[in-house]
Amino acid sequence: MDTELGDFLRSRRARLRPGELGVASYGSRRVPGLRREELAQLAGISVTYYTRLEQGQSQNVSEDVLDAIARALRLDDDESAHLRDLARPSRRRRQAAPRAESARPGTAQLIAAMEGVAAVAMDRRSDVLAWNALGHRLLAGHLPEDSPASPATRPNLTRMLFLDEHTRALYAHWDDEAKRSVASLRLVAGRHPDDRHLAELIGELCVKSDGFAGLWARHPVLNCAFGVKYFAHPRVGRLELQFEVVQLPDDSAHRILMYSAEPGTPAEAALRLLGRPSAQERADLSIPDVVERSHRER
Repeated sequence: MDTELGDFLRSRRARLRPGELGVASYGSRRVPGLRREELAQLAGISVTYYTRLEQGQSQNVSEDVLDAIARALRLDDDESAHLRDLARPSRRRRQAAPRAESARPGTAQLIAAMEGVAAVAMDRRSDVLAWNALGHRLLAGHLPEDSPASPATRPNLTRMLFLDEHTRALYAHWDDEAKRSVASLRLVAGRHPDDRHLAELIGELCVKSDGFAGLWARHPVLNCAFGVKYFAHPRVGRLELQFEVVQLPDDSAHRILMYSAEPGTPAEAALRLLGRPSAQERADLSIPDVVERSHRER
C-alpha cells in the first residue's frame, strides 16, 4: 500500500468544503472535507476505483482519471505533478545504491566566477556541493568555507534551516522559509521515493524538529524555482534578495541557487560589503602570505 499517495489524497480532500463545491451535506462528519464518495462523484469515477487508488492498489491510472481527480481536488500545477509521481510508482527510476555526489569542476568554476551574486551548487537533497565566497558568507559564514568538499562535513540547507540556530536567525521571515523548504522537499521526495539518503534526512528532521514534523504532515507541495527572500544577516543587516534556481541540463539533478539584489538598492550595497573579506579574514592573511602571493603574480 502506498501510504504517501493515500495521505496526500486525504490531505487534499480534507481541505475542501462540500458547500463550496455544490455538494449537499447530510448529517455530521467525523473528519473535515469531502468524503471519498463525494470526491469520486465530482471526478466522475466509481467509489470503488477511487478507494483502490487512495489505498495504493492501482498503479496503471490513466491520464484522464488523474486529470479528473486533480480538477475535483482543485490541485494546482505543482500538486498535480506530485499526484502523478505518487500514482505511478512503476515509472519512477530506481537507484541501485546511494552514492556520494560532488559538483562537476565546470559547475564549481562557473559559480566561483560570478561577481555580485551569491551562488550555491546543490544536489536534489539540498546538500551543498560547492559555493562561491559570497554564497558562503551569505548563508553559512559560521561554517568553514571548505565544508562542502567532503560528504562528512557537507552542509544541508534544509537541515541547517531547522536544526542550526545561526541559520534560523538568518531568515527574517523564518516561518515562510520553513514552509517553502518543506514544500519543495515534498516534491523531490515524490519524484525520488527510492533515495535512501533523502529518506534518512526526512526521518532525522521529523525526529529532531517538531516544526518540520508538523509541516511535513500537512503534505505541502511547491516548486520553489524563484522568488524573494528576506535575510537578517549578522554582518550586513537586513537584505531583500531575489533568488533563482537553475536545474543543470544533465541527469545529475544538481541545481544552482543564486541570490542577487536589485541594482541601486541598499541590498546591493550590502552584498558588495559582504563580498569584502572581514577583519578576521584579513587578519588570517599574514604578511608572508601576501609577499609570497605578490611574487607569484609577477
